[in-house]
Amino acid sequence: MDNNSIKEKLQQQFAENIDENVKIIKDILEDSVDLAKREFIFHAHTDIRMVCFYTDGLVNTQEIQNVIEVMFFKTSELIVNSEVGPIKDEITKKMIENLILHPSTKPLTKLEEAIDEILSGNTVFFINGSKEAFTVSTRGWNTRSVDEPVAEQVVRGPRDGFTENVRSNTALVRRRIRDPLFRIEAMKIGTKTKTDINIAYLKGTVKEEVLKEIRSRLQKIKIDSVLESGYIEELIEDAPLSPFPTIQSTERPDKVAASILEGRVAIFVDNSPFVLVAPTYFWQFLQASDDYYSRYYTATFYRIVRYIAFLISLTLPSFYVMLASFHQEMIPTSLALTIASGREIVPYPVLLEALIMETAFELMREAGLRMPKPVGQAVSIVGSLIIGQAAVQAGLVSPFMVIVVALTGIASFAIPNYAASFSIRLIRFPLLIASGTMGLLGFAACFSLLAIHAISIRSFGEPYLAPATPFKPSDQKDALIRFPWWKMISQPELAEGQEDRVKENQIPQPPEIQPGKKNEKTDDKADKADKDVQESKKGFRKPKKLKGEKNE
Repeated sequence: MDNNSIKEKLQQQFAENIDENVKIIKDILEDSVDLAKREFIFHAHTDIRMVCFYTDGLVNTQEIQNVIEVMFFKTSELIVNSEVGPIKDEITKKMIENLILHPSTKPLTKLEEAIDEILSGNTVFFINGSKEAFTVSTRGWNTRSVDEPVAEQVVRGPRDGFTENVRSNTALVRRRIRDPLFRIEAMKIGTKTKTDINIAYLKGTVKEEVLKEIRSRLQKIKIDSVLESGYIEELIEDAPLSPFPTIQSTERPDKVAASILEGRVAIFVDNSPFVLVAPTYFWQFLQASDDYYSRYYTATFYRIVRYIAFLISLTLPSFYVMLASFHQEMIPTSLALTIASGREIVPYPVLLEALIMETAFELMREAGLRMPKPVGQAVSIVGSLIIGQAAVQAGLVSPFMVIVVALTGIASFAIPNYAASFSIRLIRFPLLIASGTMGLLGFAACFSLLAIHAISIRSFGEPYLAPATPFKPSDQKDALIRFPWWKMISQPELAEGQEDRVKENQIPQPPEIQPGKKNEKTDDKADKADKDVQESKKGFRKPKKLKGEKNE
């Protein structure tokens, strides 16, 4: 059967004759090995025949057995208490209302709906003499259990991470947000995969225009397949040609819940453990979950360390090449002589040396990532130690260049988000080439272009570099410095409602003893302790002497 014939049959209604329906299902799905069919008769005198279809491996067979048992033992009772004529006319409706107690049961009228349900892991029942079928949710495929996230590990915080099951992922967020205004909407994207997409938000907190824009972009997607959330990210982001990511992806439920509470929208994609969060500010990629679970001064310190790591990873190789090639007068004399002595036997310029080392470092990183975990760690260690030392001794690179590239690589590992880390590694090469060819002028020009580009980007209508530019004073409490929770009273400006997150005067204030005034609770405890001591002393008195006893 060709594609056009299949599309025409999918739009047909069900026939009253069950054999015709079975034949069409067989013609569309043909002889797929995993397509299972089961036929049975509930009542011989009335010729009530039923056929169910399901996909083997996607269903829980125990659920199917329970539904069939209920229908088999109760159908006779339903027929005895009803007229034979009306029961055949409305048998599907009466079975759903009186027999099947499964909560996820719904009637079907089109073949296309039945095929979708069968291929989604549900079971479809056809009844002879009825123009309707009904489906029962019997999904039961094997899934990975909830485990600790691999890409975003924390020292202090929850250890659960998203899995490939979209309903399990929404449940992990629902556990954290028990507000009645928390909403989850569903849609399907992909003409062939029909992937389940859920969007989650907090009504009254998210801006309506942001929510409408996200819905609109998702509904406009016309694609044959969606196998991972990266498909959706690339089709709805604001700047598809930009090296900067404008949508955050995460596998941590606590991070998604925190984003929703701030007025953002989460996009869940079935078969993907990474959830998309939009709109997104660039500075979010430099923030880690530990920042909100540690003391505020500890979180602020390590957040500043990450900002420094971001600057080092982006600019250190460019600065070194620029100074060593064009502006040696800016380097202290003793340091300049050390650099020159290290480069005496290097046969090519500093720019080419830096490009070779950066490329070699990226090769080692990619090899360590793609190989099996134990072997990948060994490759990284061997590559960084042995090959680096051998290259210096062979005169292929200078010791200073090895230090610069190693420090740059370590700094890039300090960035919590992998997408942002990869973007910075990518931007480093244009900056490096501009600095090595035109010196300070090239570095300043390239850096200015990147800054202007970042300022011009929007993430679903929100400025990408906010709250730095445009400057938002109320959002500075959670930007470079993380204020204590009792100081972050108001919600971010991204939120619609602007209701207070923390009530005022929440700073801890333990009781203090004022000069000249007794603390009644402390005094009572001291008096009680003295009384206990006195009573214990009384208990250890020497017994009185009896008459006739002699002194020892």
